[in-house]
Amino acid sequence: MKLVPPLLLLCAASAFGVVLLWRILRHLPRKPVLVGVHLLLGIAGMEATALLMRGAPDGSSTPSGSFGRLAGLMLIVALMSGLASPMIGRRWPGRAGNVALGAHVGVAGVGFVLFVAWLIGAA
Repeated sequence: MKLVPPLLLLCAASAFGVVLLWRILRHLPRKPVLVGVHLLLGIAGMEATALLMRGAPDGSSTPSGSFGRLAGLMLIVALMSGLASPMIGRRWPGRAGNVALGAHVGVAGVGFVLFVAWLIGAA
């Protein structure tokens, strides 16, 4: 049961990210509410992942495996690159902003896949 909330939060953050990417590819205006929800869900999912890695206060077992720390690291890098992408895009419009956004999408995708692999190994 304790594996479900981080997975749901990261799935929801990924779904909002896909919606945002679809809007960018269709040249639709950015909706700040969607960006904010994506950011909050990503932070909450990363926090739940960190709590899951740390373990429960009652001393119950935590998922083991080598993918957990790497998934956490990739999610942190995805958060930082997601925060930096708009700043890079405003400073250097065009290619640099797209590369920063592509890096965010790639790192977040790898982090999500590693997280799911870690949960599958724990179940």
